[in-house]
This record gives sequence, structure tokens and C-alpha cells, in this order.
Amino acid sequence: MDRVSLGNGYILAPLQQVDGVRCTRNTEMETSLRYSRGSKALRIHAKEKFPIDSKTHLQVHGELDTGTGGASNFCAMIRHFYPDLHTSLGVGLLYDKNDKRDKRDKLRYTLRGKKSFLVTNDGLVNFIVKGRYDVDQEFSRRKSEGAAEFTFSIFNFQRDQDVRFKLGYEVFEKVPYLQIRENNWTLNADMNGRWNIRFDL
Repeated sequence: MDRVSLGNGYILAPLQQVDGVRCTRNTEMETSLRYSRGSKALRIHAKEKFPIDSKTHLQVHGELDTGTGGASNFCAMIRHFYPDLHTSLGVGLLYDKNDKRDKRDKLRYTLRGKKSFLVTNDGLVNFIVKGRYDVDQEFSRRKSEGAAEFTFSIFNFQRDQDVRFKLGYEVFEKVPYLQIRENNWTLNADMNGRWNIRFDL
């Protein structure tokens, strides 16, 4: 697989990851099939980025539930990247039909941030801290998420096979979690028994 060097890190082509911060240069639409323990049907997820400048883009993503034929969530967000700091910040609007916190109000404001620390100079091992803050339109209902995680990338684990492992801890729910990614396949699971699987098209 082709890899592009960027500073002290690498872009792993199918993962589109730079030291835990998404790369802004790929503007092609990303499409994936997703299924989780709580799902009743396969979901189709699509994401596209529209560059604003070299360090900022508008990111739009949505999900179609094949069981109902309707959209299950949608998000539009402005994301800005600080390459020298291995940091990204984003602010936008989120609609989540599956959000059970309030059946009446599914539209929320969202703020997200991510900071990566190189553990090895080749960028294959990183420590990442990330957070998310959602609030409803009346600023009365809020939800916070935060996590710390290590990522380990292995190029050519086998021929034409790249693998990434992620071990993390969600600080608000106090739940450890794991991610295993192999080329186009991704498996996420946590200690509460929740899991989901994704295939990137």
C-alpha cells in the first residue's frame, strides 16, 4: 500500500489517519457499511469533505438505515487542523434519530477536539486524547464524552495487509474499549458488551 510521509507521522492509505488527526487532502467521498449489536438492519454511511483552505474543511456525513429506508443521523461540521500540534478542532450541527436522551429534540450543536502525542518517531505508535460536547438547541441538555487511547499501526502485517490496534478508556462512562482495523474492516468493542463492525467500500 502507498504511504505518504507527513512530518513525523504517516498516512496509512485505507485508514486516512495522520497521528490520530484526519488528513484534509483526501476530498473523495468515503462510504462504508455498518452493523452493530443494537442494530436491526445494515446501515450505509457516507462522508465527504469540502476544503475551505489548507487546514480547514467542511465535513458532512450521514447514515441511511436500510431497515426503515430513512436517515438515522446527519452531521455538518467545520474542522480546523493544527499540523504542528497534531491537533484538530471541530464545531457543527448533529441530527441523531437514535438519540434516546430526548425523543422530541434530535438536533444538537456539537464541539469536538483531538490531540495526538507521538510515542515513536515513525508515527506508528501514538497516544491520543479526544473529547466531544453536545448540547440541544435550548442549551438545557448536555452530553460530554472523553477518551484517552493508544494506537499501534503495523505495515505489511502480512502481504498487502496493514493492521491497526487501538486500546482506549472512555473517562465519563469509565469503560475500556478496543478497536482492530485490518485494511477495510474495522471492529469496535467495549467492556459493556457493545460492539459494531464496519466495512469501507
